[in-house]
Amino acid sequence: MNIPNSLTIARIFFVPLLVAVLVQERLSVSIHGNPISNEIIALLIFWVAAATDLLDGFLARRWQQVTTIGMLLDPIADKLLVSAALISLVQVGAVRGWLVVLLVGREFAVSGLRSIAAAEGYTISASELGKTKTFFQVVAISLLLLAIHRPWVKPWATISLYLVVFFSMWSAIAYFSRFWRRVDVGVKQRRRAELLLAERQRRHVLIAERRAASRERRRAKLERAKPGEFSGHTADLPPSN
Repeated sequence: MNIPNSLTIARIFFVPLLVAVLVQERLSVSIHGNPISNEIIALLIFWVAAATDLLDGFLARRWQQVTTIGMLLDPIADKLLVSAALISLVQVGAVRGWLVVLLVGREFAVSGLRSIAAAEGYTISASELGKTKTFFQVVAISLLLLAIHRPWVKPWATISLYLVVFFSMWSAIAYFSRFWRRVDVGVKQRRRAELLLAERQRRHVLIAERRAASRERRRAKLERAKPGEFSGHTADLPPSN
């Protein structure tokens, strides 16, 4: 456990807090007499969580503390945060459900592709398209939160959300086209190697069986030849008186 991994785990714990604040419509906090609505509090929580995403990666590379648990938890924390925010926005009626289904489904598909690639020994790193998608996700979710009670922000939020959908689909297609070939080639090569090994083992078994059969034939031939070896000899008789 180090500071970058602690930040990643903290981002996961921000997820239920974000959902609880966002769906609680009656939540209101006043600071010096100025009321702060629940979507502003949710926006602040989302920004803090998004900042931990940038900070943990920077610190891990800066301090050379890149760990396996961090590599596994970081994309999970990102997907949990974004998916929870989008689903909560559907709950409060700020975004259409089919758009969120596309975005969340894309995350599941890419995660499955990462798992397949990892099983085959490949690592899928974040591409420039993926980073662009993440940036627009933060912008779109922020604008959607602001647009809940500010209608003039809604057109900008809608445009940014469609940009997220565009970059999400584009990056997903790029991931599949880039790594599916490598995974497919790797699977074919492994299967070919397995077939060659099975064929080699089958040949070894056949050779061993032939050798064993040849030894059996020679032994049987020797056993058949033994009784005839003394057929031409007469038994020794005792001398006559």
